Amino acid sequence: MGGTEEDRLIETATRIFAELGYDGTSLQMIADAAGLGIGAVRSVAATKADLYRAVMRNADEVEEAALRDALAVFTPDRSGVLMLADAYLDFYVSHPQVLALWQHRWMGDAADLPDLEELYTQPLSRDIADTVRGLVPPDVDPDYLIWSVVWCVYGFLTGGLVRSGPGEPPRRHTPSSAPCPHDDVEGFRAFLHTMLDHLFTPLPRPPA
Repeated sequence: MGGTEEDRLIETATRIFAELGYDGTSLQMIADAAGLGIGAVRSVAATKADLYRAVMRNADEVEEAALRDALAVFTPDRSGVLMLADAYLDFYVSHPQVLALWQHRWMGDAADLPDLEELYTQPLSRDIADTVRGLVPPDVDPDYLIWSVVWCVYGFLTGGLVRSGPGEPPRRHTPSSAPCPHDDVEGFRAFLHTMLDHLFTPLPRPPA
């Protein structure tokens, strides 16, 4: 972020909306956290809804840039598919606040602002589905495939996991303000690759 009042306001609002959700946040709370008067805030966003839309637009632009870069070098093969999945996972590992913003919406936050998914989520997911559509076997729906990656990444990064080996006590990774452990991310990445390998492998033909 730059150093302007608008930049500082968007950065602060992103953090607070990610922590508390839209419904749990007031415009005054954001103004106080940003060190700005309410008048300065209203000069950028007249209402909390306006500020929230600006935050979600900014979050979408950052994600769109990352995934459009990946789409620009996509190759129609296994490595291209895995590269797209890696780009999505890496984006959310490095942008936990964007993840939290969308997670709040999944739980019904900001229900009076219902059109953001149509504005932001759907166009990019549709383009990615169209990109891989010709590669998937006929029994795999490309939209469900794309959203399966989304659901898995969100679930892993927000819900954590319990792991245990023979003779070992369960070891739980739970979401927190600390970065997700590298070994856990790489273990999940390997699983994601395996899952996609299976989904992109046609079923054997039944015997004649």
